[in-house]
Amino acid sequence: MQVTVTDAKAKLTELVKRAEERVEIVLTRHGHGIVRLVAVKRAAGVQDRRSIIAHVRASAARKDRAGATAARSQDFLYDEVGLPL
Repeated sequence: MQVTVTDAKAKLTELVKRAEERVEIVLTRHGHGIVRLVAVKRAAGVQDRRSIIAHVRASAARKDRAGATAARSQDFLYDEVGLPL
């Protein structure tokens, strides 16, 4: 949504409410955008951080760790005596 600076002065309260609803407001002067009015992101609280950490830990616990190690992953490139093929 584009609004001239002059109109924005009269409608500031309405524009702030729209910005809080995640509507992008661009203030213009002489037809060119000069300012973008956007809502400030809420900082993650302690409970949000704990939830994220719990999710990451649960995800890591579900991962399968079985299988060959990377130490022998390129053996197919060499012959029995260790020379490149």
